[in-house]
Amino acid sequence: MKSIEEQLQGFGVVPVVVLNDEAHAIPLAKALVEGGLPCAEVTFRTEAAEGAIRRMSEQYPDMLVGAGTVLTTKQVDRAVSAGAKFIVSPGFDPEIVDDCLEKNIPVFPGCITPSEAAQAVKRGLRVVKFFPAEQFGGVSAIKALAAPYNMLKFMPTGGVNAKNLETYLNCDKILACGGSWMVKGDLIQAGAFERIGELTRETVALVEKVRG
Repeated sequence: MKSIEEQLQGFGVVPVVVLNDEAHAIPLAKALVEGGLPCAEVTFRTEAAEGAIRRMSEQYPDMLVGAGTVLTTKQVDRAVSAGAKFIVSPGFDPEIVDDCLEKNIPVFPGCITPSEAAQAVKRGLRVVKFFPAEQFGGVSAIKALAAPYNMLKFMPTGGVNAKNLETYLNCDKILACGGSWMVKGDLIQAGAFERIGELTRETVALVEKVRG
């Protein structure tokens, strides 16, 4: 069975999802799965997040569903209890990282500085988030940070879109990119799941073009 990291690398893109209504969880998951990208990072920014993760995980058990924007260890417990298979935090919070490692939960904390990367390496992490990617220098910054920490791979999120995805994926230090362009909030709110499916298929095709 492939590890979480191997699965993420295979997908190339992780849809970053903000859901305000649990009822949208299943049709969204269906659109992603049928579009060829059975993966989602559901952000804990809304009250619907926990229930959405539970619904997606129960209806599509083979889908790789994780929790993003996790800011406390209590949220870690709630997310994992709901079915989240991995945890993503925007910054490097030692308490959250250590809690996940202790419980053997895959965790990808945000690292944008050498000091944060050093803390990740110290704990044996191999993959970290890079957020917000475009605002902090994009691919060139990731390459510079990866030079002394060549054991790390990065998941850039923030400003990554269909136009610059190819540039990111061409960097061998990038495991996968987080993005929301195929799962925009207005599309979800409008129930435009067919359009989400189309954008997902376009994204999958782009990843295949770059990575083969």
